[in-house]
Amino acid sequence: MRVPSRFVPTVAILCAAAFASSVRAQQPAAAPPRADTVVAIAPPRAPLPAEAASADVTRFSYIVYGDTRGRRDGIDPQYEHSLIVDGMLRVIARQRSAADPVRFVLQSGDAVVNGRNAAQWNVSFVGLVNRLTTEGGVPYFLAPGNHDVTSSDDLASPGRAEGLRNYLAAMAKLIPPDGATRRLAGYPTYAFGYGNTFVLAIDSNIADDTVQFAWARAQLEGLDRRRYTHVVAFFHHPAFSSGPHGGANLESPTARIRARWMPLFRAHSVDLLFTGHEHLFEHWIERWKGRDGRWHRMDQLVTGGGGAPIYGYTGEPDLRPYLAAGAADSVRVEHLVKPGMDRGENPYHFLVVHVDGARVWHEVVSIDWGTGYAPYRSNRATLGDTARAPQR
Repeated sequence: MRVPSRFVPTVAILCAAAFASSVRAQQPAAAPPRADTVVAIAPPRAPLPAEAASADVTRFSYIVYGDTRGRRDGIDPQYEHSLIVDGMLRVIARQRSAADPVRFVLQSGDAVVNGRNAAQWNVSFVGLVNRLTTEGGVPYFLAPGNHDVTSSDDLASPGRAEGLRNYLAAMAKLIPPDGATRRLAGYPTYAFGYGNTFVLAIDSNIADDTVQFAWARAQLEGLDRRRYTHVVAFFHHPAFSSGPHGGANLESPTARIRARWMPLFRAHSVDLLFTGHEHLFEHWIERWKGRDGRWHRMDQLVTGGGGAPIYGYTGEPDLRPYLAAGAADSVRVEHLVKPGMDRGENPYHFLVVHVDGARVWHEVVSIDWGTGYAPYRSNRATLGDTARAPQR
């Protein structure tokens, strides 16, 4: 279903005031948090088991989305994000009795407009995510976006330090603690393993940071690939995109992801990249020839439809320098799904990723005026060359 872009903000604005009043009426009276203190998101009712305990799990699903920041952050709960959360809770309930229940949620960043503002987290974001961890019962993992911790790559930047402090406060009960094997101390960089899937979260705002890079490389080098047949990385800035942050515009974090991280991901046969930053959906595939002489595939899904203002297609990125740099690996890049030029063609959405042994496929679940979105002539597609999506 295509909705003209001039109607997209109007529909949301008409509903937002009523939604905010309803939410406030339903919330019990409580002492307000300190204005400068971010309240931690509630821990999941059904946390992931210890990594070793899930080693035999090969069938499950998980949800991915990004960019939830809203126009009334700090004033009201995020209305568009609330619609996404409603949709996720329906999927979690649907999958609960299925063979592949939802086990966790990944968010690729930009939780709020200004992560340095504690009220934006407390008023607009934390309560909605609490619904996922308590009503839905699932763990929630967030990678930091530029709006959360600023776009500064200077670790000593006061703005970054303030945003990072708020991010870590919000995520205190959700990500591995400092000192854990799967956490880089002092950073919003961590990993976890569940079943046959290993997940790595990095801070792409500091893509050139050597400490973060060395830690992530060590995590990948130390993996038991007999167990972890699927390796996933999620972060904010996409390696390739065609919205206003991509196309002819090459942002610094993107350039660093291409130069440093993509060769690392190829070297360790990472299967899936989930990113945001662009408020739309698109699907890229990179293929390369490995040292084993076989062709490998990595899918990058840009999923920034979590509630932030919708973007449209601006043009293709110039990948000639990137392909030249990867010539030794015979790198090829395919833009499988392009977003629409009109904002009304790019709805709010989230992804449901289904894992069944070596097979992986996903659904794009669109909401509100975007219901019926079919980026593949349906809303489902395979991921990886060994995957087969089930038929409707």
